Amino acid sequence: MTTAIRSEFDQGIALTPRPGGPGLYDGELGAGWQIGGGINGGLLLAVAGHALSLQHPEHPDPMSISGYYLSASRPGPATVSAEVIRGGRSLSTGTASLSQTDEQGRSVERLRVLASFGDLGAAEGEVHTSAEPPRLPPPDQCIGMEHAPPQLIEQAALLERFDLRLDPATVGWALGQPSKNGRIQGWFRLADGRDPDPLLLLLVADALPPVTFDLGLPGWAPTIELTVHLRARPVPGWLRVVHSTRNLAGGHFEEDAEIWDESGRLVAQSRQLARAPRPA
Repeated sequence: MTTAIRSEFDQGIALTPRPGGPGLYDGELGAGWQIGGGINGGLLLAVAGHALSLQHPEHPDPMSISGYYLSASRPGPATVSAEVIRGGRSLSTGTASLSQTDEQGRSVERLRVLASFGDLGAAEGEVHTSAEPPRLPPPDQCIGMEHAPPQLIEQAALLERFDLRLDPATVGWALGQPSKNGRIQGWFRLADGRDPDPLLLLLVADALPPVTFDLGLPGWAPTIELTVHLRARPVPGWLRVVHSTRNLAGGHFEEDAEIWDESGRLVAQSRQLARAPRPA
């Protein structure tokens, strides 16, 4: 009898209910999800989203979720407090807070989330859209992370968890020749082959290298706020992901993302506000 191997992503968002504490969960943030000085913001959003989905099983899928990042998360134990504020027939609204204990033994809040949850499977129907998926070369003609600059991998351990293939037209920054168009796009799937689902889309919305790389600004770009709108459950297979920005001002920039599944369906959209990398 063989034992199924759980995906690294499922391990990364795993939560254990705390006895005697309704809505309280314990988790472990792994070092393999680090980028720059902390844990990836998309992974943290997926952890909080997981807690909220456990609170209201009838509404398992995030429909709209916003997270405010209050302090940098570190590898180690974390606690999530989740509460359903309002439960309806088709939609529930809840809030969650992720915290960690600092070196002085104090509880420090890392992330505060407000979200609406429903059942994306029940929402399937006619689609009216003018959006079009990005035109990308096939995955085997794109640039894999094995060609990434060593300094990027050193600052982004989570990239080793991904099978990420970037469009050659948007990786000039890796050769010291950024296009300055503010756009990075490519194919995404997990390295261990786990199929995509709504919680994974929360990670994918923050999975590509910061779009500021294409503006000629390498370095860590910490997220201040991230909102993801989920439109459908993705089918198995590759995801096409586009990150872009149109405005960097006052040391901050917005990053818009679109995620398309292998059927050509737009399954998620996001926008985040992040701090621009500081000059070296």
